[in-house]
Amino acid sequence: MRTFVVAFLLVPLLFSCKNKERGTGENQKEPEPKKTEARAPEAGWEELRQSVVTFDSFDGTRILESGQGFFVTKNLIATRYSLVNKADNIVFSPLDSDEKFKCSKYVAVDRINDIILLKVDSMERAPVELFQGTAPNTAKTMYLSASSGKTLQLFTGQMLNMTTVQGTKLYRITNRIRKSTFGAPVFVSNRQAIGIAFSDVVSYEMQSFAIPSIYIVRLLEKQDEPVKTLESLRSFSNEEVAAANRKIKGLVLETDMGDITIRLFNQTPEYRDNFIRLVKENYYDSLLIHRVISNFGIQTGAADTRYAEEGDLVGWKGPGYTLPAHIVPGLYHKRGMIGSPRKPDTQNQRRRSDGSQFYIVTGRKYFDKELDEIEEENGYKFSSEQRQAYKTIGGAPHLDGTYTVFGEVISGMEVADQIVQVETDRQWRPLENIRLKRVRILN
Repeated sequence: MRTFVVAFLLVPLLFSCKNKERGTGENQKEPEPKKTEARAPEAGWEELRQSVVTFDSFDGTRILESGQGFFVTKNLIATRYSLVNKADNIVFSPLDSDEKFKCSKYVAVDRINDIILLKVDSMERAPVELFQGTAPNTAKTMYLSASSGKTLQLFTGQMLNMTTVQGTKLYRITNRIRKSTFGAPVFVSNRQAIGIAFSDVVSYEMQSFAIPSIYIVRLLEKQDEPVKTLESLRSFSNEEVAAANRKIKGLVLETDMGDITIRLFNQTPEYRDNFIRLVKENYYDSLLIHRVISNFGIQTGAADTRYAEEGDLVGWKGPGYTLPAHIVPGLYHKRGMIGSPRKPDTQNQRRRSDGSQFYIVTGRKYFDKELDEIEEENGYKFSSEQRQAYKTIGGAPHLDGTYTVFGEVISGMEVADQIVQVETDRQWRPLENIRLKRVRILN
């Protein structure tokens, strides 16, 4: 029973409950969804043609995805990150032109909210005005599309509410968003964009959404420097980046209950470089410490926890990729070590790790007889050093040889010890939210 309980902790949940659709009041009846209507645009909409683009994303010469985007500054295009995250370049055209332009760079990315800001060097266009704040329910919503003859059409719908889907706050709208228009701006009647359009199957039905524009505004305030290539989204490092990361002295995890300072091991460079890249993207900011087990440890880094509400099932969403297992002899799960969770062997034969989640081992002390039983059960032999550590300072020995260890706590273990004692629900989520406010790099 001991092994089962902790193993369950370390596996990101593989299922999700039906998303709760939240209106503005318990008894308020939501408007019935209406069919999207296409009509000729009114005066003033035509000028937006120059600011909305259609594009194809490519890996070399192989086409990957098609979608839309829109200028948010004179040379930055906002679109869905998931449309370009495997590409090394995109070819785009504004709605008012047949001319094609290339783009292969970006300035900022928000993996949790699925937004990227692409850098355009070949042209400048007037930006779309972004709606700031929260758009009201029942507002009329619109998006633009050009037919083959370049006749501009305005597709209308209605705002239903703001809801949480897959760990992200989204506007739910009645517009029927087709795959080819993923990434398009969704407007309200004053021609301000409230967000980025897409659709997905939620609660067993296809629904349409807009990623709120307030997240674009925040991303504009956190532009990465220098400008990076799209190709770098697919790789965590190069030799220059790796050399710089090897010199980093540590990282400070700023939590609601205090600071924990860690260092990352150079023996697991892909984990080190991935973690540091996510830190620089502000990926970890405001995520919950979502899983806590007494006598084991604490876990955080799940993308679906930033906006999670009470009762939400969390811990299953990552950054969109996994990492290959890297088990290093001599790095084991003694107290204070940092490891990477993963899905179970039955669904993950190569034991690939989650791309962003990590746990800190608080652990407990073990007797020789318990270590003998773990060796027999797991087919793993402890060294004399490991045995001594588990008997004197404690840890989580049953994970050795099957989970990747990539760092350790160098100060602040008393904070982890406080967190591991908080009261939790049946899924080991703390009853009162504890957040990883941000991660700070110590150069």
